[in-house]
Amino acid sequence: MNASPSTRLALATLLAGTLAACGQAPVSPAIATAVAAKPDVPREHLDAIVLGMGCFWGAERRMAALPGVINVESGYANGEVEGRYEAVLNTERARKLGLSDKRNHAEVVKVVFDTRATTLANVLAGFWENHDPTQGDRQGNDIGSNYRSAIYTHGDAQFATATATKAAFQTALAANGYGAITTEIQPLDRYIAAEDYHQDYLVKNPDGYCGLGGTGVKFPADALATLTAGLPGAVAAANAQGPANPASATSGAAAPTRLVGSALSATRQLVVFEAADCAFCAKFRAEVSDGWQSPVAITHTLDTREPEGWTLEKPLFATPTIVLFENGKEVSRYTGYNGDKARFWQWLGFRLLTEEQREIAFENGTERPFTGSHLDETRPGTFVDPITGAPLFRSDTKFDSGTGWPSFFQPLPGAVTYHGDLSLYGVRTEVRSASSGIHLGHVFEDGPPPTRKRYCINGNVLKFVPDEDATTST
Repeated sequence: MNASPSTRLALATLLAGTLAACGQAPVSPAIATAVAAKPDVPREHLDAIVLGMGCFWGAERRMAALPGVINVESGYANGEVEGRYEAVLNTERARKLGLSDKRNHAEVVKVVFDTRATTLANVLAGFWENHDPTQGDRQGNDIGSNYRSAIYTHGDAQFATATATKAAFQTALAANGYGAITTEIQPLDRYIAAEDYHQDYLVKNPDGYCGLGGTGVKFPADALATLTAGLPGAVAAANAQGPANPASATSGAAAPTRLVGSALSATRQLVVFEAADCAFCAKFRAEVSDGWQSPVAITHTLDTREPEGWTLEKPLFATPTIVLFENGKEVSRYTGYNGDKARFWQWLGFRLLTEEQREIAFENGTERPFTGSHLDETRPGTFVDPITGAPLFRSDTKFDSGTGWPSFFQPLPGAVTYHGDLSLYGVRTEVRSASSGIHLGHVFEDGPPPTRKRYCINGNVLKFVPDEDATTST
């Protein structure tokens, strides 16, 4: 490696810090696997680059998964303040209030790789693919100059490669409707390793915050081939292994396809924007959307753009983000999911239900007797939750109680939950929908056989779905 004294000093400093960190801090499985596979990498085959991709937690995990990368460390770089997390946050607050004009550090990752197995161009292709470099001083849900996109280089060769990859990716972004890259490319002048609790954060906290993870645009293969032309066979083989985005490499899938608005439900459509390796997204699918019965159409996408021809009110922040579109325009969104199903269904319910229905469903209200829906409904069919579409009662368990509310002697198995209710009427048993958690009514012990129960339910929070044969016969 032909390098100037200053370049050799910068690289030596980077690598020395890496070796020290490897001896002291926990190592993620991805990094441990890479190191175990190449335990004796000679120093002359090590190189390092410092990259800012927003929050360093996700950046660390994504870059560690790239072929040829042997270590990734979170840190702070190219700022004028103390290299501590609290100092960086406090500086950003002061800058926003106009109380400081100091240049803040960027949250970065130091990526160390084996030059026999990969190239700087390959590493930078992974960098470009795994975040959105067009957002300025922000990335995903994180806003501020400390979250800027950045490449901090050592030596003229790294700077030239960084600039060349930027130009190639800008062409690809423009072809997919994205704006100008805002990534800062500068020589590295200061780097401080982040605190221990930030290292391997998503390994220690699998449900930690996960951002969008890129634009879905692939780094141009022809540009990558040009940048790595004439390199050793092992590096060429690494280039041929597939995409630099680890999520795409795992699935073997092509770049996400943008949704087309005309192919979706024009009246009302839910779109779940997610990332391939987002634990919250998988949780939402498992707990909510995999069993979807709601009357609202739903679809999932890995593409971060709104459906073609439709409009988002503001940029997406994190995954999953569930956006409700009506007539092609965003009317509401639900950002993030960590198991609170009732809160999600309440969010959706506020868009689907009338004011009277919301008072019953979410404020334990009661409709006046003989005024609610379905009191005289006798057709064969099922009464369902108006938000989730989950079945609640069959019509053959309905009876005329004379009370002025639809009454049933038995719910469907697992359809409702029971809760103590202390009111002016004494202690009663409240009945809620098991799927959405909305208030339905109460259950009493004065019903007909065989259960002797009377489920006194507000008709306005029921939706009736007639049996198919009943619908056909009419």
